[in-house]
Amino acid sequence: MSGLKKIQELSGCHYVEGRFTKSMSTKSFDVIDPATEMVIGSVADATPEEVEHAIQFANEAQKKWRKSDALTRAALMHGAARKLRELRPMLAEVLVRESGKPYKETADEMEWSATCLDYYAELARHDQGRVLGPVVENQFHYVVKQPLGVVASIQPFNYPILLLAWQAAAAVASGNTVIVNPSRNTTLTTLAFMECFDEFPAGVMQCVTGAGRNVGQKLCTSKDTHKVGFTGSAEVGKEIARACAELFKPVLIEASGNDPFIVMPSANLDMAVRGGVFAAFLNCGQVCTSAERFYIHKDIYDEYVSRFVVEVKKLRIGNGLDKVDIGPMATEAERSRFEAIIRKAVEEGAKIETGGGRPAGFEKGWFVEPTVLSNVTPDMSVLNERELFGPAAPLCKVASFDEAIRLANASEYGLGANIFTQDLHEAMRATDELEAGMVWVNAPLLDNDAGPFGGTKMSGLGRELGSEGLEAFRESKLVMMDPAANAQDFWWFPYSDEEAYPGE
Repeated sequence: MSGLKKIQELSGCHYVEGRFTKSMSTKSFDVIDPATEMVIGSVADATPEEVEHAIQFANEAQKKWRKSDALTRAALMHGAARKLRELRPMLAEVLVRESGKPYKETADEMEWSATCLDYYAELARHDQGRVLGPVVENQFHYVVKQPLGVVASIQPFNYPILLLAWQAAAAVASGNTVIVNPSRNTTLTTLAFMECFDEFPAGVMQCVTGAGRNVGQKLCTSKDTHKVGFTGSAEVGKEIARACAELFKPVLIEASGNDPFIVMPSANLDMAVRGGVFAAFLNCGQVCTSAERFYIHKDIYDEYVSRFVVEVKKLRIGNGLDKVDIGPMATEAERSRFEAIIRKAVEEGAKIETGGGRPAGFEKGWFVEPTVLSNVTPDMSVLNERELFGPAAPLCKVASFDEAIRLANASEYGLGANIFTQDLHEAMRATDELEAGMVWVNAPLLDNDAGPFGGTKMSGLGRELGSEGLEAFRESKLVMMDPAANAQDFWWFPYSDEEAYPGE
């Protein structure tokens, strides 16, 4: 099926009770192709009753799903991964039309999501707890890992399938059920992804659509959801954390980044330039781990800037369904916000080396030119305010490794950090001293299903992926058992006279 046909088929739908159903809501909003500005579909804004129904159905489904054996869960998850690979061309097309990303990037996202499903299919059955050495003879002490219940997953537009897979794979494999509230900008892609779960028991995976607060707030504040996973801005993350705190409901929050990119004189300059361009402009810069603050050593600064500009000028801009490297920004509002950031940087003294405007030849679409800024100083707002989340590379000159580390850490965010160096001492110091949840040395923006993803400071709470990501959706229960029900007279009543206070 073509992507456009799938978009039309799913417009106005939810995925509840294991099937697609038309929403009863009278409210909806248009889906607009960022490259053409054409209306290509619509999304229903779920009613409170529809959200509540999904929550209650998820709770009933979870009672059975939590008792299913690990092998059955693993087989179903591997099946979902296979289905995702089968649907990859269609899903990738739908995501291009909703988000504007180049097809190469959306197709990659589907494969990365499939590997995550395969990974957690096996990891979740590998470890269900542990046996402890008992503190009393002939007793049996152990820890079991149990699901939390119903997980609400509130997702962004930039990697709607991948970031959902990170949470949903770990949650479902652990015996939880999941209700996803997708971004309004990539709802139809998320709905299409639900087809991968058709073989699961009804209610294990559900998708309720809506414009954020209407649905998301109810999912967060309901006493019948038991964890919230959120990826998005720090401001909304704080609201969710406050709402969940009222119920002592655990949260998993990935809330923005402002990642540094350090280049030292010992670096392989060709790779440091190519890596920097990729780190800054992947997905039109709309990546939480994008390189947004470049700190380049003074000995190589001028050469780095000139080489960087040459590489950026090679980037092809256009509709993600064409042969391009960079598509449009996801929304008109995001483009306007980004353009205001560039204007302010220039007002503060930054120099535009290339880009800075809208590309010629595009009468429609939310396109912007990839922008390189030089003469950037550490005090400028482009380095210190909220994340850029757009295609810009601000290049700041530093005098030493120590200054680079200090400036890199001078942020309220701490998601990821990059350094290019072939000095082993610098590499080791950077991995230790950079205040971030992830550090990439000569290898920007990589993920690994087996390694934890997450940040420090204002970049959020908790970790996704790896064994840490699995633990995020399980709780530990301690069991102490005496099979023979022996007397515990060494500490039960009555206390012996010999153990009483001996007096003066």
